[in-house]
Amino acid sequence: MENYAVSKDMLHLTKYEVYGKLPDLFTFDDGTRMTSPAEWPARRKEIYKQAVELQYGTMPPKPEVLEVQELYIGGKGHHNTYRITAGTKEKQISFTARLFLPDWGVPTPTPLPPVIVNGDLSFEDVYDKEYLHAALDEGIAWMMFDRTEIVQDIQFKGRGHGPLHEVYPEYTFGAIGAWAWGYSRCVDALEKIGLTNPDMVIFTGHSRGGKTAALAGALDERAVIVNPNETCAGACSCYRVYLEGNYMGNDDPNRPLMQKRSERLCDLWANFDFWMGPDLGAYADRPEDLPFDAHSLKAMIAPRTLFISEAAGDLWSGPIGSWQTTMAAAEVFKYLGVPENLYWYYRPGVHGHKPVDVRMLVNIIKQKTLGTPADEKFFHTSFQEPELIFDWRAPEA
Repeated sequence: MENYAVSKDMLHLTKYEVYGKLPDLFTFDDGTRMTSPAEWPARRKEIYKQAVELQYGTMPPKPEVLEVQELYIGGKGHHNTYRITAGTKEKQISFTARLFLPDWGVPTPTPLPPVIVNGDLSFEDVYDKEYLHAALDEGIAWMMFDRTEIVQDIQFKGRGHGPLHEVYPEYTFGAIGAWAWGYSRCVDALEKIGLTNPDMVIFTGHSRGGKTAALAGALDERAVIVNPNETCAGACSCYRVYLEGNYMGNDDPNRPLMQKRSERLCDLWANFDFWMGPDLGAYADRPEDLPFDAHSLKAMIAPRTLFISEAAGDLWSGPIGSWQTTMAAAEVFKYLGVPENLYWYYRPGVHGHKPVDVRMLVNIIKQKTLGTPADEKFFHTSFQEPELIFDWRAPEA
């Protein structure tokens, strides 16, 4: 097996800029500070207004109608295909989802298998047999859907195109909010289908799909593990950190790849504004004024399990900004008494969702279900860790 360990000299920076400190997660909007973990739900509601509604728009509601139709039943060791129909009583949308089932070897396993929900069915990575079997061979199912059936993903076409906008025109959600709604509808469908464990639902996704998985996980508490993979700007990196540098790849450490840089909020807004909420653009050239950052969205997932997976050579994804916001979110996990529920990991390589990333997620699932030891590749950076860009800490318990 390839060595997927990273070392602190794999990412060489030529520029590192910080645009202000990260906002304090424990200070209420009125200026008072939390004094007890019991106040976290109230503070989380305030963070929601910033990290969700300002960033992604107002979210589509739970549907009044939800139906699940069987289209193809392959059974264990194969996949089933379903049509999910959801929306209001007056208007609905439909999209297909595939449930890939492990071959569990008995008529009905006890307990039922965990299930990973992934909206990246339009990405070619998910068709890789090794990728799928990294989970299936461990007795873990997949629910895959193509989020672009819900709202299309066409650059520069403009905001508000796609079936879900027609169902809920009064809401301001962008494409990512619509796609996150699809994750929750898949969980609704899984509960009706009854072939997987409703207490072990996991969300994952890559790049724009990673943004979606992060938002979906923040919104839907039925996801017990949330794994955004290499989200770039707009979810898990950091709007306040900009970097340029070279990735020193494993194949030839003396030959760096082309110099690269991280994605900024202004890049995201210029190219994919329709993904986000309409008010985020006001901050495109002044990220330091944002009342939130990626640590806010990450903290919303606590006390459930969050796993941030990144690639050492994916500079566009802002690996150091991701580390900074993860360290800040860790203060909330500690304060709520669950520091063990925050995982992060860097693998060698560049942008992609690889079988090794799935295997690391599977390791966490097995820790939570079977008590398997944690993989030693967690919690190692591919760079020299800079000074933290926040000076606040969790209140004294």
